[in-house]
Amino acid sequence: MRIGEADRFVICFNPDGAERDAAIRERLIAQLAEVIAGTDTLSATKRAELRGVISTKPGLNRYLRTTPKGLLRIDAAKIKAETNLDGKYLLRCSDPKLSAEDIAVGYKQSLEVERGWRDMKQVIDLRPVYHRLEERIRAHVILCWLALLLIRIIETSTSITWKRIRDEFDLLTVATFAGPTGTFRQRAELTKPQRDILAKLDIPTPKKIVEVIPTTDA
Repeated sequence: MRIGEADRFVICFNPDGAERDAAIRERLIAQLAEVIAGTDTLSATKRAELRGVISTKPGLNRYLRTTPKGLLRIDAAKIKAETNLDGKYLLRCSDPKLSAEDIAVGYKQSLEVERGWRDMKQVIDLRPVYHRLEERIRAHVILCWLALLLIRIIETSTSITWKRIRDEFDLLTVATFAGPTGTFRQRAELTKPQRDILAKLDIPTPKKIVEVIPTTDA
């Protein structure tokens, strides 16, 4: 869609987003139906009070309508209108020469850049930076960038989010055993998800016996 010489609008559709929008709406409608069930028997004052309470909950209020007699109903017209918009979003571009595909890809890339900065500030703890010398600040940022790059490579190679991978390997433990002949450390058995992740990343399975320290005679 072109509006003027310098602006272009592109309507995009995300199937996964459509499923997510529909699921969220169904959950809110079910919750609203439960809240207003049996309200026809209430007095007008009580229904008005409940209407006021629901108005403070945007997720529920958007699907509520009030009949001319003050009865509370689910707004079927609103639901139908929103269903037509499930998974759809509008992009605006100032370069009318770009194709719709390039505009959509550029938008997704900008989201990845923003996500990367959020991860660097939160997941990798880029901030706060306590260094004062410029070379140390630069080194700190570069190390965080390298960490983020490694995370992205891992996510791309496994098709699994970094949080899920981290949570999975947090379960991997190492136990220490001590006896008359010495001490040794042994890792726990790998779970199937852990083995699958290591295989996708082409990382050798860690040795089962991590360390052996024999007892020395005094």
